[in-house]
Amino acid sequence: MAKKTYTVEGLTKAGPYSHVVEAGGFLFVSGMLPVDPLKGIQIHDDIVRATELVLGNISRALDAAGSNLSQVVKMTVFLADMAYFTDMNTVYKSFFPEHPPVRSCVAVKAIPGGFPLEMEALAVKE
Repeated sequence: MAKKTYTVEGLTKAGPYSHVVEAGGFLFVSGMLPVDPLKGIQIHDDIVRATELVLGNISRALDAAGSNLSQVVKMTVFLADMAYFTDMNTVYKSFFPEHPPVRSCVAVKAIPGGFPLEMEALAVKE
């Protein structure tokens, strides 16, 4: 099976991985953090703004690979604290108002950089 990798300008990349891998008609989006290096923004203390930024980063990654959020079929959310769930979920709903993808949401001991959340996505290629 052929695969294509995407590294998206303006998205953080702190290791040997691709932002997106296309394989078998799917787009696998790496875990995204609430960071915008182009604007010099890192959000550590506001789960609402952090969620908006992470979902925006996922949207940018999908756009670069020729897709968009409406094509997402699976999301995984990693929270540094389950107390963030309600606020994260409110923002999440605004990005997926109809026919939301399946989702897993787990609390983890720590997220690199001390961020409040990380999200990854699986989408179909348009």
